[in-house]
Amino acid sequence: MKAEVEVLHPGLFSTIQDFGRRGFQKYGVPLSGVMDRIALKTANLILQNQADASVMEITQMGPKLKFSAATKIAISGANLSPKLNDIEIDNNQVVKIHEGDILSFGRPKLGMRSYLAILDGFKTEKVLGSRSWYEDITSHEKLEKGMELQYEASEEEKYETHAGIKFDEEYLSSEEIEVFPGPEFEKLPETLKSHLRQSKFSIDKNNNRMAIQLSEILENELQPIITGPVLPGTVQLTPGGKLIVLMRDCQTTGGYPRVLQLSEKGINMMAQKKAGDKIRFLFKT
Repeated sequence: MKAEVEVLHPGLFSTIQDFGRRGFQKYGVPLSGVMDRIALKTANLILQNQADASVMEITQMGPKLKFSAATKIAISGANLSPKLNDIEIDNNQVVKIHEGDILSFGRPKLGMRSYLAILDGFKTEKVLGSRSWYEDITSHEKLEKGMELQYEASEEEKYETHAGIKFDEEYLSSEEIEVFPGPEFEKLPETLKSHLRQSKFSIDKNNNRMAIQLSEILENELQPIITGPVLPGTVQLTPGGKLIVLMRDCQTTGGYPRVLQLSEKGINMMAQKKAGDKIRFLFKT
């Protein structure tokens, strides 16, 4: 039976995401998908969903949602003080939902992005093999007040289980971001290479699902490159000396030198950083 989640308040910026749409970058279509795949996988595993079942990605200030029928949910990633009917609930556990229940969020305690999974995933439109929202590709870009999201109502236990899941929250607060040297790294002077290896950097206020800027200005004498492919996790160095970390909604090509490349773990960790947080690059070989 189809049921709906009614958006009573949209929060700051919440979207529906899965693993993204692969195979279309050659047409200029971003990969998209959840910023933090660790949290997505955890939330879906708790509910015994398919690993790539669509979830709601909630950024910093959560929405207020009303459920029209019984189901189960799980929340993972950042701790944004979730409440069910004004009673605090914990992340990383199965939460039973009844008709008319209201889910809300409060003060951010740890991390930047939280993930709401629902039994069997949100049943939003699928475009190019993915339910991930992206402007001009899907009908919606973010949650809006009054919006209704479909899901499958269920009062039955999917499976009988007594297993528990241990969620390691360390990555939400760790400053170490795993990186590899990028294609243009060797063109950097040794002083700048050393600076990248040894210094801390600050997350700038200019950050979103496309890219996260770092605040510090570096001396940059590199010339722009011929436009080449970029990926989520590519770190570009602008002519003005700014480092830009490309994220899940990034473009598919770029002309700035690609000095670093975040690992998959590094991308997940970067997704949980907010403006003012400090990071340092942990080089992998």
